Amino acid sequence: MTDISTLCDLIDFGLTHNSGIVSSTKRKGTWIDTDVATFRERMDACAAGFYNLGIRKGDRVALHSENSTEWLIADQALLSLGAVSVPIYTTQPEGQILHIVRDAGVHGYIVSSQELYDRCPSEMMVNSDLKWVMGILGKYTDDMFTMEDLIERGRKQLSETPDLLNETRSAVSSDDLATLCYTSGTTGQPKGVMLTHGNLTTNALALAERLPFDVPARVLSFLPLSHSLERVASTFYLSQSCPIYFIETTDELMEDMQHVRPAHMTTVPRLLEKVHAGIMTKAVAEKGIPGLIARWAFGRAERFDLENPSSGLQDKLADKLVYSKVRNTLFGGNLQALTSGGAALSSQVQAFINGLGIYCGQGYGLTETSPVITLYERKKLRPGSVGTAIRDVEVKIAEDGEILTRGPHIMRGYYNMPEETAETITDDGWLHTGDIGRLDEDGHLYITDRKKQLFKLSTGKYIAPVPIEVKLASDALIEHAVVIGPDFKFCAALIVVDAAYVENAYGSEPDVKILNNAVQTVIDKVNEDLPPWEQVKKFHLILDPFTIDTGELTPTLKVRRKNVFAKYQKEIDGLYSS
Repeated sequence: MTDISTLCDLIDFGLTHNSGIVSSTKRKGTWIDTDVATFRERMDACAAGFYNLGIRKGDRVALHSENSTEWLIADQALLSLGAVSVPIYTTQPEGQILHIVRDAGVHGYIVSSQELYDRCPSEMMVNSDLKWVMGILGKYTDDMFTMEDLIERGRKQLSETPDLLNETRSAVSSDDLATLCYTSGTTGQPKGVMLTHGNLTTNALALAERLPFDVPARVLSFLPLSHSLERVASTFYLSQSCPIYFIETTDELMEDMQHVRPAHMTTVPRLLEKVHAGIMTKAVAEKGIPGLIARWAFGRAERFDLENPSSGLQDKLADKLVYSKVRNTLFGGNLQALTSGGAALSSQVQAFINGLGIYCGQGYGLTETSPVITLYERKKLRPGSVGTAIRDVEVKIAEDGEILTRGPHIMRGYYNMPEETAETITDDGWLHTGDIGRLDEDGHLYITDRKKQLFKLSTGKYIAPVPIEVKLASDALIEHAVVIGPDFKFCAALIVVDAAYVENAYGSEPDVKILNNAVQTVIDKVNEDLPPWEQVKKFHLILDPFTIDTGELTPTLKVRRKNVFAKYQKEIDGLYSS
């Protein structure tokens, strides 16, 4: 694969070596497979269709859709022309959709459903470069066309110009822009991150060196392709001829795991935390000898030593009696590895998943870094570490503790934002991540906190809230924890309880006093391992969940701290006034 320099090269390599299924999409309960011949023909026809519509190298086209085979085909078709895809989250608010369409200057807008089209602002077609709208699965208004219409247009174009795509693909270079990824942003409007073919290609090739599962093998996709992590993971999967299975809803994730039986999956810590909490809750409730065995086995899993895993008689017994059944019933029985990213994964949960016999490691990166900076190495896991730098990537720690990185993964810059780009990337190529961390003697990176989230108490002590929040949220009772306290004498927290757990444990109308006591018990336990100035002294209980629609979460499910503080300012004031 030494002659691969663009995404066009990379995907062509994967399709050439694939003789089976490229991807499968679950739609209305039915899995729809797409083989390699069909995928390639439709991809080429779409590319020629876009060309016929006037799309040329450098033109931007928005892609607003759930994960699907059609998403991949449209994206690869645009890349074949040297055009630039602009993914939009299905959960993106109306105002942000309008901002992205106008800021990116998109020429076309691809949308997957009537529901998503109806959410688009009416002003989208006004005072913008937008020329056409395409519906992936149908026409949602009279003045749009469908993907099938585009494919027919493209087939006709190819019959007239059979060498078209050979010419357009050969004209694409590693320095050409491939995508504009708008960061979800915990504050303000999203920024367009310019990523090149070289950025994404080198990142995908680095994954091939690190991810510990046998390829080609089935993989499951549930994180949005609009997110750079799943985007580059899917590129890696395609290059390795791994069939990608796109689920319909996360509500059916466990059922889909049984059907697909994947070997690998990228995930976020919150899912693994819920799996851990669900297993432990069930084990605690189980009666008799089976309950004793389950609690014994899962207790061993929680104490699993990542650096020196044991394989004695008790481990084999626990695996035969308990772990193997969990792997079969929850994960499909074939899962070799889980890669967690996007947020911090607690050491306890990571140890637990590995203890079950599923290799689980962390990676670290940003949209601005294509996205992977560091990733776990095979058989080199360390508690709390997000791995070591991938190939050709440099990482160093600045004097103030900020993580800096340099290499082929660094974005070209923020679209239409030269000043912000200059503030983020130094003249000699180092990108400021905005995260605080440390490197050990072997190059393993540990994230301490977000630089902008560090705050100082009135006593002068600095607080890193994220590690405290991770410890609190590792308990099944707590969905989200937001630690507060800038300029005050002590730390407090806003605590959002897990609605499903609460209903199961305390009923549909729980006593708030009992819930407060339960949360206090969790906080007391966490405080035992914290220095006095980091301990949470007071908290406010929140029963309503944080959601994207209500503004507390980003499309990637990160907490918008600024929004939360504004919404709960009265409650925060109350914590410090009494």
